[in-house]
Amino acid sequence: MKNLVKGISLVVAFSTMNFMNAQDHDHKHISVKAEETTEFIPAIRLINKPDGTCTFEKGKIPTLQHMNTSTFWMSNKTEEWEKNAHPAPRRQYVITIKGNIKFKVTDGSTFMIKPGTVLLAEDLKGKGHSWDMVKSKVWERLYIPIAEDADDFFIVDKDQD
Repeated sequence: MKNLVKGISLVVAFSTMNFMNAQDHDHKHISVKAEETTEFIPAIRLINKPDGTCTFEKGKIPTLQHMNTSTFWMSNKTEEWEKNAHPAPRRQYVITIKGNIKFKVTDGSTFMIKPGTVLLAEDLKGKGHSWDMVKSKVWERLYIPIAEDADDFFIVDKDQD
């Protein structure tokens, strides 16, 4: 009889713990601290000059940096209108997975984006930028919008022209 009471007590205790854990699970907030890093990913940022024209700057983004984003989507389709000059629809990271893309800004300057380089599209006004695929038939990419007023963590290269 003692063993039966012990067994029932253990089952009740275990069930209560599981119930409490299940309730707590709905209310737990997981906080993950960003690790310190001295490593970076190369990046190019499209920006507007004060007159509204588009230019770019080369730089980098720290690795392991937690960024204020809430969604992303992927694309591998392109339409002709996208290759014509246009401003960015929102501040966003564009991560190329596959393809070599040549971007052109207002003054005719160009730069290449290949997998391994992050594009920050922040030219929200004016004529914007255009692009074309180079030696590629497909551009596979992720679009990751940057939350309003959030830091983009871009660090401009000190040796800009």
